[in-house]
Amino acid sequence: MKIKPILLVAGEPKSVFIEIFFKSIKNIKYKSPLILICSKRELKNQIKKFKFNKKIRILDKNNIKNLKINNKKINLIDVSYEVSNNRKLNIKLKNEYINNCFNIAFRIIKSGYTHKFINGPINKKTFLNKKFLGITEYVASKFDIKETGMLIYNNEISVCPLTTHLPLKLVPKKITKKLIENKIKMINDFFKKKLKLIPMIGVTGLNPHCESINKFNEDEKIVAPAIKSSIKKKIKVKGPFSADTIFLKTNRNKFNVILGMYHDQVLAPLKTLFEYNAINITMGLPFFRVSPDHGPNEKMFGKNKSNPKSLIQALKFLDKK
Repeated sequence: MKIKPILLVAGEPKSVFIEIFFKSIKNIKYKSPLILICSKRELKNQIKKFKFNKKIRILDKNNIKNLKINNKKINLIDVSYEVSNNRKLNIKLKNEYINNCFNIAFRIIKSGYTHKFINGPINKKTFLNKKFLGITEYVASKFDIKETGMLIYNNEISVCPLTTHLPLKLVPKKITKKLIENKIKMINDFFKKKLKLIPMIGVTGLNPHCESINKFNEDEKIVAPAIKSSIKKKIKVKGPFSADTIFLKTNRNKFNVILGMYHDQVLAPLKTLFEYNAINITMGLPFFRVSPDHGPNEKMFGKNKSNPKSLIQALKFLDKK
């Protein structure tokens, strides 16, 4: 069977992605051909800075199916990146560039050429401009997918936030029995179909100790009934559990995935446990979309001090798919 290539959109032009890309491909072995989508000029600038000696092969984005590619060179789809005359960051031009990179990748995926995609970190504040909660939702919109799930994946334990980049005061209004049921089913289906594993899912409560001083307790009225109905559907799920103890070693070892009610409730403990040894996977898409589990970190741009571990894990993960 022919090995499908991995598409990589570099993301922010002034991020650490190219640096960690160089470090990643230098330190791991992989079979999948890699196709990088970014500005040739920006790439060459960093090749020169980091003294990276691999040559570039320019690909025709309109004729990619007929090209024989390998990893002896960097397979590059060059995307023009116009900058302002004074060389200062122009948000509009930068966003157009990133959007163009994504659109090329999406067009290639829709053609059936590959099902493996990595995007580098994006500055959500400047790129999304409040139109989407995160890149997960942005990617889903390009494929008319209404509901997705963010899975921060590690071999030992993975987490999924029920709500993603939502202000904390809005979280209780978003939580519904149907949303929890759908997310539990999505996790179960993804692990069974994509990872060939029947997962044990743990679910946290919303409130401290799953208790509330208010008359209406979401954990009793919403979370627990959603878990009960999922169990009736033969899904292996338990909860709700208090979020402050579920990540203790003896507790987390019982689960493959922990579904939390909001972003930091589950991402903070996972990143404390594994730091960069995790990847961000979008569930619910008709292809694998993975990204390193960290931001662009523009302040570290060009300093050659960034940790490539998350991108290495992303490449290893997709190389097997």
